[in-house]
Amino acid sequence: MLTANERRVLAAARETVAGLGWSEAHTVASAAMDAAGRIHTGVDVHHFTGGPCAELVVMGQSAAVSGEALLAITAVGDGDRGVLAPCGRCRQVLLDMHPDATVLVPGPDGPETEPVPLAVADLLPHGCRQPDVGATRILHFAARYYEDVVAGRKTVTVRHADPHRPGPVTMVFEDPEVEGVRMLHGAIETVEQRRVGELTAEDVRRENLPDLDSLRRVLRTHYPLITDDDQVDVLGIRTR
Repeated sequence: MLTANERRVLAAARETVAGLGWSEAHTVASAAMDAAGRIHTGVDVHHFTGGPCAELVVMGQSAAVSGEALLAITAVGDGDRGVLAPCGRCRQVLLDMHPDATVLVPGPDGPETEPVPLAVADLLPHGCRQPDVGATRILHFAARYYEDVVAGRKTVTVRHADPHRPGPVTMVFEDPEVEGVRMLHGAIETVEQRRVGELTAEDVRRENLPDLDSLRRVLRTHYPLITDDDQVDVLGIRTR
């Protein structure tokens, strides 16, 4: 199911492609949302000498306006073709420059069905990562954690199967049923690995929770199948 923000991105791409009219040079529109909640749109430039896909145009447009990491992106073809999956080149560029973006791809039964949101890495399994691009990672949070992070009451976040490493990070706070996001720039300062059953009272304090049982309950809301034997990463975070 699409979030409210992903629906905004899809609507923007559909509106853009609907305004193209007939053109051999421009047949696909793309839209993306950045970490600040801005929507960016663009169209492909087809020419016999070559030309960029709509997704690449949108990445450039976003960089010119804000430079923030992209949260979600999609492309829609003209002539009622609906949502289009990105080509191999676009998948590689997204993986290198916006590794935490969600890509809307065609639904299982064609353009009449709702698109499916997928992580970029899932579109390019075992892909090569360019090491020197320096893309800022995104750390997603539920919207309810924003005030605690801003106030310094929450200084760790516990993650399962969501690898991160120390360094700059953009924290994005989002409610899947509400349009818009809140954003903070910060950093992951430490990454400690342990099993759920080994979480400590200090982890609880830095999560701003009353006790270990509360922390485990919160983890199960995000990871329903998690057990005490599963390994998690305890990320120490700070805001700028």
